[in-house]
Amino acid sequence: MSDLIPGNISSTSSTLTANLSLKTDSLFVANTGTGAGHIAFDANLQAQLDTVATQKNIIKDYIRLRLGDGMIDVEADSEHYEMGITQALIRYRQRSSNSVEESYGFLDLQPETQEYILPNNIMNIRAIYRRGIGSVTGTTASQFEPFASGYLNTYMLVAGRVGGLASYELFVDYQKLAMTMFGGFMNFTWNKVTKKVTIVRKMPWEGKSPNPTYNESVLLHLDNYKPDIMLLNDPGTFPWIQDYAYALVMMSIGQAREKFATIAGPQGGTTLNGTALKSEGQALLDRLDEDIRNYVDGSMPLTWITG
Repeated sequence: MSDLIPGNISSTSSTLTANLSLKTDSLFVANTGTGAGHIAFDANLQAQLDTVATQKNIIKDYIRLRLGDGMIDVEADSEHYEMGITQALIRYRQRSSNSVEESYGFLDLQPETQEYILPNNIMNIRAIYRRGIGSVTGTTASQFEPFASGYLNTYMLVAGRVGGLASYELFVDYQKLAMTMFGGFMNFTWNKVTKKVTIVRKMPWEGKSPNPTYNESVLLHLDNYKPDIMLLNDPGTFPWIQDYAYALVMMSIGQAREKFATIAGPQGGTTLNGTALKSEGQALLDRLDEDIRNYVDGSMPLTWITG
């Protein structure tokens, strides 16, 4: 199991499950039949995808054979292959939007606590949402809201009936305004280096022994790195990582061979191709960077920008 966990994530992290997802408690209340369930995660994902070790061995064989191993002596060691693959993944995550995915996760707020440390694979927090204001309505006096009830009756309870778009727009604006005024959107600051999120409010609690059962859960709208197992199984990403690792190992061998341009021997000795390997490797790196800019790996192109 440990080989499936990305190197930048601790397998002992209390914020992750064995499936590399955020630990979360279900918000579903069995007694009332309300609330939200778990964010779906395919438990068979690891069985469907090849392991990281298998994919890395494929890349190592690809590099070794392209360099002519078996026909000539290739000086690269296992450390050089690992370096090439690691640096290829680092470069891809730095340059490509395809290395990031949009996701959601729940965070249990603790009493009188503002600062929380999130997993290392999370890059950015877009927004923090509380459980919502104005989207549900009940029958009791304290819960009844005429506008929300009208929306519910018009759009959801009457089969085959479609209300006006103006009513829908007004309801959505009403909901956003209510959440803005009454704390539906939570203000926060995010440090992408320390992975610390600071929520600009404390959850009050009276007493010395808070009951964790009553902690409020909020929804985090996240951008996180895809784990290695997904990048190495992506048909658009895998060839790029293969070639980038190949170019780096090629340049490492060229660096070593360039120190001994010729080897003394009969009829003038032997000339090594260190310079040629370095030049060919650099040209391949430049082409691969250009492929990223042209979205060859399947990244999402830029859209129109106004203003």
